[in-house]
Amino acid sequence: MGFFTGIAPMGKSSMQVLSSSSMTFEVSPQPVEMSVQSYNETSFAQTPIEVAMPMLSEQEEREKDESDTSPKRLIIIVTPTSAKDQLRELLLSKLANTFKLVPPPLLWIVVEQQSESSQVSEILRKTGVMYRHLVFTESFSNLEAELDYQKNVALNHMEHHKLSGIVHFAGLSNVYDLSFFSEMRTIEVFGTWPMALVSANRKRVTIEGPVCNSAEVIGWHLRRMNNNNNATEEDAKSPLHISSFAFNSSILWDPERWGRVSSVQDTSQNSIKFVEKEVLEGETDLKGIPSGSCSKIMLWNLHLPKKQIGDSFHQ
Repeated sequence: MGFFTGIAPMGKSSMQVLSSSSMTFEVSPQPVEMSVQSYNETSFAQTPIEVAMPMLSEQEEREKDESDTSPKRLIIIVTPTSAKDQLRELLLSKLANTFKLVPPPLLWIVVEQQSESSQVSEILRKTGVMYRHLVFTESFSNLEAELDYQKNVALNHMEHHKLSGIVHFAGLSNVYDLSFFSEMRTIEVFGTWPMALVSANRKRVTIEGPVCNSAEVIGWHLRRMNNNNNATEEDAKSPLHISSFAFNSSILWDPERWGRVSSVQDTSQNSIKFVEKEVLEGETDLKGIPSGSCSKIMLWNLHLPKKQIGDSFHQ
């Protein structure tokens, strides 16, 4: 399978409804099944060895067969990136090494601004992970505005192509417990979890996310909210960390299926805000993970100041 691309000029600098023709996207080939290298049988002992195997009942055998053959839900990982991040290529490789360990199916959507560099494409082609590489032409002077725009590019791509799965935004600095991805597949509509924000310069760890009673979300540990009219741009940011929730992608094109009367089309200029609002205001459809008490930390976000990053690589 080759790579499919399509390029069209973007419109004005203000946020617009994106179409599939307004960006370049690159799709990875289907995973290839690799054969195990042959070995010389004479190098192994020929004496048969008896191995005791546990006996399973017919019911256990049937349940095991069903669990082995039942299809797993698709996980859709979205990673916005910026050329301003000097460690982008290194951190992309780190994430790729994690995602390779996750049982398929998993689709990794990586978004970046169009440039002459092919570094991101080259990294993705070597990962062995199924991916889509979205490239846009819009220019931004503000990094936060650029990253928000990229999230909406990815969401619009999912909506246009009706990609069905559980969506999670993975920052470049995220570090995962592999059990996190198994828990993600149990989400039906919306899911959330606690995450640890690790700051090297302040030498502290901050926990953000839900407070749960079993899997029911009954409260939040969130950054301070400011509802004053004089709130700054920083104050106006969502109190919900972008990596602390996941959702069923069908909410983007079929909200009525989940009891949402308002269509995403009404807020398609900023789909990510729609999703964040639904998570914060959701009740019965919001599940805390991991199941039980949703108190286990399975995701860490590392914040390293640029100066400190540079110093650490020169020690």
